[in-house]
Amino acid sequence: MFDIDPWLIRTHTLAKDDKRLQESLTAIGNGYMGLRGNFEEGYSGDSLQGTYYGGVWFPDKTRVGWWKIGYPEYFGKAINGPDFISMPLTINNVPIDLAKTPFHDFYLSLDMHNAVLHREFIVDLPDTQVQLSFDRFMSNDIRQAAVIRMTATTLQGSADIRVESRLDSNVHNEDSNYEEMLWQELGRHADSNGTSYLTVITKPNPYDVPRFSITLSMTNHLTSPAPATRTAEDGSLLVQEDLSWHLGEGESSTLTKFVTVVTSRDIPTDKQVEAGQDLMSKVAHKGYDALLAAQNKIWRERWDMADVVIDGDDEAQQGIRFNLAQLFMTYYGDDARLNIGPKGFTGEKYGGATYWDTEAYIIPMYLSVTPPKVVRQLLEYRYNQLAGAFHNAQQQGLKGALFPMVTFNGIESHNEWEITFEEIHRNGAIAHAIAQYTDYTGDHSYVDDHGIEVLVAISRFWADRVHFSKRKGQYMIHGVTGPNEYENNVNNNWYTNTMATWTLRYTLKMLPEAKASQREKLAVSAEEKAHWQDIIDRMYYPEDKKLGIFVQNDTFLDKDIRPASSIPADQRPINQHWSWDRILRSPFIKQADVLQGIYFLNDEFTMQQKERNYDFYEPLTVHESSLSPSIHAILAAELGKEDKAVELYQRTARLDLDNYNNDTDDGLHITSMSGSWLAIVQGFAGMRQHADKLSFKPLLPKHWHKYTFAINYRDRIIQVTVDSSGATLQLLKGDPLTVWVYDKPEELTASVRA
Repeated sequence: MFDIDPWLIRTHTLAKDDKRLQESLTAIGNGYMGLRGNFEEGYSGDSLQGTYYGGVWFPDKTRVGWWKIGYPEYFGKAINGPDFISMPLTINNVPIDLAKTPFHDFYLSLDMHNAVLHREFIVDLPDTQVQLSFDRFMSNDIRQAAVIRMTATTLQGSADIRVESRLDSNVHNEDSNYEEMLWQELGRHADSNGTSYLTVITKPNPYDVPRFSITLSMTNHLTSPAPATRTAEDGSLLVQEDLSWHLGEGESSTLTKFVTVVTSRDIPTDKQVEAGQDLMSKVAHKGYDALLAAQNKIWRERWDMADVVIDGDDEAQQGIRFNLAQLFMTYYGDDARLNIGPKGFTGEKYGGATYWDTEAYIIPMYLSVTPPKVVRQLLEYRYNQLAGAFHNAQQQGLKGALFPMVTFNGIESHNEWEITFEEIHRNGAIAHAIAQYTDYTGDHSYVDDHGIEVLVAISRFWADRVHFSKRKGQYMIHGVTGPNEYENNVNNNWYTNTMATWTLRYTLKMLPEAKASQREKLAVSAEEKAHWQDIIDRMYYPEDKKLGIFVQNDTFLDKDIRPASSIPADQRPINQHWSWDRILRSPFIKQADVLQGIYFLNDEFTMQQKERNYDFYEPLTVHESSLSPSIHAILAAELGKEDKAVELYQRTARLDLDNYNNDTDDGLHITSMSGSWLAIVQGFAGMRQHADKLSFKPLLPKHWHKYTFAINYRDRIIQVTVDSSGATLQLLKGDPLTVWVYDKPEELTASVRA
């Protein structure tokens, strides 16, 4: 769909049959808000109009006929919010709509240097040709601001142009019941000589969830050869400024729309109009050029720390940069109350909610490419929602804390039982993230204070959730769903059992290091510690010694074991062709399960164990989770399976760009995008960090000439370059450090060649 370019997502084709996919791939955001690549002038063909605001959501009713005790009260959903880019356009009384209007020389590009979306085309009207271009970005300098610029140039004939610049909250979620409206109006003001505003609030809900209000303000600046006529209009959930002007042949005009957004998350409803006006004064005073210059500077600093340069594979280069850009447009640690949703600001499915993806896939990357405070903030996010995790466990009649599978506020808000209350393995990922942060940064202050509370709470959950089998004399965990969601309600998922005991071990290890006040507060008794140790010592793990593998769950080997290659091509992906019953009975694995545990606890397994498990499970895996290819790519690289590692890297790097799973039209797979970085750095470069030891075992994919990346490690910036002659490590910043390269210690003071 898009051309291969190292820094641009660009095309000269309007893909009318795949418009939604094109919209997903050109979505932009700034961590505060974001929107899909919709057209400012509107589009009457198939489209998913979507604008989303960080932390703004709605608790939808979930109680249905099969509701059971312990189910969540509501299903949390990201709200499609007020649309602020809308600028319906007519030229010579002809509405411009690329679904109907003749046009040529179409061009669309997302510049990954600075997250600016550009579009241009020439419309063909009777005796008139007008070139139109649109540029927009969500400001990273003033995060409550967005800027849209439209330039019109008459190439032939003359043009009477009219633009209806709008703030419009007549929107709904596609997944809402009966197209219900989730927004109600509180106030509006349309102004043709200044700033217009619209204030809306989410409709009432029966739950203990606050309603969210938003005030959007806009000012339109027009530069044109002839004076413009400006009028203001308003209606239900809508304010609009109409601007009309004339262009002679060869003349140009520029309309710049400045938008500011404030929400009740930051500003009380009755103060929002004033706050919006103040922000608008600041934004308009800065102007387009200054805001763009600030945007460029912020993104240049991000790329200086995070860029991965690949020489010899332009598709791979584009893929890694696209993924990094989309991640940073979603979250860069600017708001401790926010997290990273699987769809980010690119669609409604999963959008805005927090999954275990953050701890399992995002934190390992962000530790290396962002300032340490960014990951610390993600850990604090979970700590601040600890009360909700206690509530979730209590709903199931269990002690301790069960962190939610899906959440906006710490309370579980997903209504599929097999995910919500069987995928309890997410507790292990949240504990593991604390260990990763502590080990990687060397900063024990979090685990010694807030982190130990989280670890003890999770450990108490595991200790209550296990049961003791008198028949086998071992502890077990029944009725779970592991990371492989193509199996539900299984007993003794190896990954879940393994992460439960690992959490207990790590908690017992870290307890003596915690602050005395915390140890006193938590009051973990000697008897409780002894019980945890007994679980560690006598946990049951499914294993097949003949095959030399850890068994995914008790009955997995009783299935009709056959490779995924046996599935006819016209039945892939199976989640779009098979019934759920057929999928659950099949041996096919959605994503890394046993291999997820081997990845997390990599230092605890031998190469032989890794290889036997990889060789058994990878052929059964259909990789129909966006989270799957990266883990397999990392392990394949470690095991010397270079071709497979490269294949799976390509899949994770270009999962959305190439629409591998045929499901990107409803939004990007944001949280899996870190997988491409992990596949390069932990996979090809073999980076591992354990027990104060940083090591690398780099390999160079056959068709790559060179790759370079940098990592932020314990107040040092280390640049790694791998080419056909080996690896070069250069200390760009910080004190000398001993690193291990191909199992040999090297003192890193400036540059080390291995």
